[in-house]
Amino acid sequence: MLEVLESPTSEETSDPRVPARDSVVTRYLIDRWARERPDKIFAKFNDDGEEWSYAAFRELIVQTAVGLQAQGVAQGDHVLVWMPNCREQIRIFFALNYLGAVYVPINTAYKGGLLEHVIDISDARLAVVDASLVDRLEGVDHGRLESLIVTGGSVDKPPLPHVHYAEALLPESGQLQPLTRAIDPWDSMAIIFTSGTTGPSKGVLTSYLHLFSNAGPESWPFVTEDDRYMINAPMFHIGGMGPMFCMLARGASIAFVDRFDTATYWESVRNTGSTVAFLLGVMASFLEKQPVGPQDADNPLRLVLMVPLAANSESFSKRFGVDVYTIFNMTEASTPIVSEPNPTVRGTCGKPRDGVEVRLVDENDCEVPVGTMGEMIIRTDRPWAMNSGYYKMPEATAKAWRNGWFHSGDAFVRDEKGNFFFADRMKDSIRRRGENISSFEVESEVLAHPDVFEAAAVAVPSEHSEDDVMICIAPVEGKTVDPAQLIDFLKDRMAYFMVPRYVRTLDTLPKTPSAKVLKHELRATGVTEDTWDRDAAGVSLKSERFARA
Repeated sequence: MLEVLESPTSEETSDPRVPARDSVVTRYLIDRWARERPDKIFAKFNDDGEEWSYAAFRELIVQTAVGLQAQGVAQGDHVLVWMPNCREQIRIFFALNYLGAVYVPINTAYKGGLLEHVIDISDARLAVVDASLVDRLEGVDHGRLESLIVTGGSVDKPPLPHVHYAEALLPESGQLQPLTRAIDPWDSMAIIFTSGTTGPSKGVLTSYLHLFSNAGPESWPFVTEDDRYMINAPMFHIGGMGPMFCMLARGASIAFVDRFDTATYWESVRNTGSTVAFLLGVMASFLEKQPVGPQDADNPLRLVLMVPLAANSESFSKRFGVDVYTIFNMTEASTPIVSEPNPTVRGTCGKPRDGVEVRLVDENDCEVPVGTMGEMIIRTDRPWAMNSGYYKMPEATAKAWRNGWFHSGDAFVRDEKGNFFFADRMKDSIRRRGENISSFEVESEVLAHPDVFEAAAVAVPSEHSEDDVMICIAPVEGKTVDPAQLIDFLKDRMAYFMVPRYVRTLDTLPKTPSAKVLKHELRATGVTEDTWDRDAAGVSLKSERFARA
C-alpha cells in the first residue's frame, strides 16, 4: 500500500495577486482534484484510448514519487529527464513536482558539446534517460551526474550506475516521507532550456506561479475547466509541458497525442474528444491545404491558438468550425499579448492582457513612437509571474532584466489602436539603404510560394553600404524553385527594397535541436558560389514614382 505522510504546513501569503497553494502548486492541485473530482478524466491517450481519472492519476503520481524518493530525490533537487513523450514522462514530471523537486527536461536531439553543456549547467545528480539515448552519454563530461534511471528498454554498458524504470519507480508499497517545508508558488518547478541560436542554451528558471500565469485561467480565460487540450508538442518544450500543468490548474483535461501529423490530425481530435489545440508555424497551412471534405466541421474542437496568425485564418475558422485566437508568448514570459476571438487585423498578435505592461523601446530603453519598430519589454503586476532568471547565468539574467523590465529580444510594431505586430528577432532585422526590413515579413511572403518548404532571410554585406537581403530556401520535396521566377513572384507582394538580392537554395536549412533555424550560420557562410544574384542576372527593381498634380 502506498501512503503519503502528513506534510508540514505554513501560512499562505496575504497578497491577493498570489493564489493559494492548492490553486497553483502541483502537489496540492493533484490532491485537491483527486478529492473534489475523483472520477473526472484528467488524461486520455490517443494511441489506445486509455484514460486516467483524477483519482487514478494521483495514485500513479504518488507511486512514482515514492520510487523517486527511494532513489534519493529530495525536495529542491534537480533531476534531468531525457526521453520522448510517453506516459512515463508524464508521471515523472508530476511526481518530481509532487516531491518539490525540479524537473529539468532536455531535448532528445541533444548530443556532444550541447549535451555536455546542459548536463553541466543542470546540477543534476540523477537523470531519467530513454534507453535509445544512453549511448550519447559516452565521451561527454557527466558533470554532477551520479546515476541513471533507464526507460524504454535495456542497455548493455551504460557509462553510469543505473536501474530500470520498472524496477525503481513502480513500487507496490511504501511511504512518501513528509516535505521539509510546504511548497510555495514561487518555488522553482522546472528549468527549461532555450534553443541557443546565437550562444549557449540558457536554462529558464520557472516557478509554479510563472507557469500558472503563462497559460492559466487568467492569461487564457477562453480555455475553461470543461476543455480538453491536445498535447502534441514535446515535453522538453514549454508548449508541451506547460499546457499539461495549466490544464491541471483548471481541474480540466488533456489529450495525449504522439506528434502533429497532418493526415491523422482530425482523426486524433475526434478520437480524444479534444476541444482546444495549438497550431504553431505551418501547421494551420498544412491542414488548410488538405482536400476539402463534408466532415471538416464535424469535430469536437471549439478553438485553436494559431501562432502566427495565418492570412487565411477566417476561412480556416469557417471550414473547421472553430474560433481562432492568436498570442505572443515565450518560455521566459507569461502570454503578455492575446487577441480577441477571430481577429480581423492581418498579422496581429493581439493586445496586452490585464496584469501585464508592455513597451516598445530603442537600445536605450526609450519608448519608440507608434508605428516604429522597437524591442518589446515586459513586466507583470503579479510577482513571480515571469521567469526567475537563467540558471547559473547571472550576466545573461542581469542583461535580460535590466531597468526592472524583461527584455524579450523581439522586435514589434504597435499601431494606433494598440494592436501589436511581430517584426523580427532584434538580432535578425536587416537594414538596407536606410530601410529597416523584417526578416519575418520577407520569409512570410517567400513561404507563400507553393514550391518553397522553408525559408530564412538574413543580412549579407553590401558593396554599396549597410546590408543586402539574402533568402535561403529549401524546396518542397520533389520540386525545384527557379530564383528568377521566385523574384517575379515576390515583386508584387512586397516593397521593392525588401525583395531579396540573393537566393541560396539548400536541401534543408540548418537548425537547432528544437528546430529553430540557425541564422547565424547562414549569415556566417554568406554568399556562396552557388548563390543566385539578381543584380548579376540583370534583374532590377526600382521604387515607384508618383506624378504630382
